[in-house]
Amino acid sequence: MLPLFNRLISPANANAFWIGIIFMVLGNFLFALNDTMGKILVGTFAVSQVLAIRSIGAFLVLGPMLWAGRSVGRINRPWLQLMRIGVATGDTALFYAAVAYLPLADVFTFYMAGPIYVAAMSSFLPGGGVGWRRWLVILAGFGGVVIALGPSVAVYSPGILYALAGSFCYAGALMMNKLLVKTSDTALATLQALGALVGGGVFAVFQWTPPDAVDIGLLLLLGIVACLAHLVISRSVKLTPVSVLAPFQYSLLLWGVGFGLLVFGDVPNERTLVGAAIITTAGLFLLYSESRSRRRMRADALIKDFP
Repeated sequence: MLPLFNRLISPANANAFWIGIIFMVLGNFLFALNDTMGKILVGTFAVSQVLAIRSIGAFLVLGPMLWAGRSVGRINRPWLQLMRIGVATGDTALFYAAVAYLPLADVFTFYMAGPIYVAAMSSFLPGGGVGWRRWLVILAGFGGVVIALGPSVAVYSPGILYALAGSFCYAGALMMNKLLVKTSDTALATLQALGALVGGGVFAVFQWTPPDAVDIGLLLLLGIVACLAHLVISRSVKLTPVSVLAPFQYSLLLWGVGFGLLVFGDVPNERTLVGAAIITTAGLFLLYSESRSRRRMRADALIKDFP
């Protein structure tokens, strides 16, 4: 059974292109399921406690992989790794804090702006120049965030502040993933889970609510589902070009709307839908523009190398 599965998820598989798309949609479904469970659990337990026990659940998936010999490899750029652990832990903690106040679809909308923040921040990095067209799209994406925010009074609600801060942490984690491209996926996932375990555990000591057996099972399942989602999406980008997968990554928003409606009875308002549409369109355009620039750079390199 295992060799058959390994052949199925291999890039050499003739159907790898379609399997990658299915994995992207499946991974986003698992993330939405994880976030739905998290929204339920933060109604009873402190975010720090959820984060700590969730991380133990993640190691139930990562542990056998490490035991089987999947090395984390060399941990390069340790200070940058620590920064990534910090923002990734903040991203997760702030997400759970936000969904305690807001519908899933609203929080997902803010987090979907992460790639737009990355594009804006990239302009300040060496070789990260952003042309005027991209700046217009970035500004449009920020406009989508403002629309999703709604009336200025709502900006001061805790849920909105948590979601905005979390989306910036998410963007920071994305930026650092680009800078740590030589670090293996297993290493990144292991370090992130370890950081969340330590960070959540420190604060959970002061906010601990005794869980029963069912609660412990759900909290551990939260980590298992989240870790599986990470692994499935990591595999999808190895099977299918990112430019093809881009539209499907926004399926997370659809899953969020569906779970929010079915589990919590949350109906997204027009403001959230319009903001989400603008953010999604801006994100897709930025990805298209980036992929076109990369193709042009590869073509120029081939011309220069031609004898």
